[in-house]
Amino acid sequence: MAEEAKWYVVHTYSGYENNVKQNIEKVVKNRRLEDLICEVKIPMELYTEEKDSKVEEKERKLFPSYVLVKMIVTNESWYIVRNTRGVTGFVGPASKPVPLTEKEVAALGIESGETKTAQSKISFAPGDRVDIVSGMFEGYSGEVTSIDEENAQVEVVVSYLGRQTPVKMPASDVKAAE
Repeated sequence: MAEEAKWYVVHTYSGYENNVKQNIEKVVKNRRLEDLICEVKIPMELYTEEKDSKVEEKERKLFPSYVLVKMIVTNESWYIVRNTRGVTGFVGPASKPVPLTEKEVAALGIESGETKTAQSKISFAPGDRVDIVSGMFEGYSGEVTSIDEENAQVEVVVSYLGRQTPVKMPASDVKAAE
């Protein structure tokens, strides 16, 4: 087929993202339609959660109620995706599928298959002052002590309960102090 597969956004019922992904993949495999529907993804992001003084790294859906499908739109592929249990429709005018632009695909990092953090380029260095803009320590400021570029994680020392406390968090949770 001369046409190239593109990424489309499919809206689902809340909490049905995994079921939709599995069901589409199952139908594609059973009907041997890998040339029409190439890939199905649920964009995820890493975040850190502190509970009972334990810091855990977890994943969450970047866009709840949405699934990304890389496909060539034909009547058959549209029908399969649109009629999958849990799908409410394609994102676009009148449920007409509108592909993501190359820029949007690059921003999501879905082509490379990596789990995403909201900020992939880190614009500060160890020793820099930063403001924490989300997460448990939102509103705090601190100093960057280390950066893990590969996982887009930073360690920031914040003054917490009267002590200097090192905290690891996604780079997307901090911005350079003004």
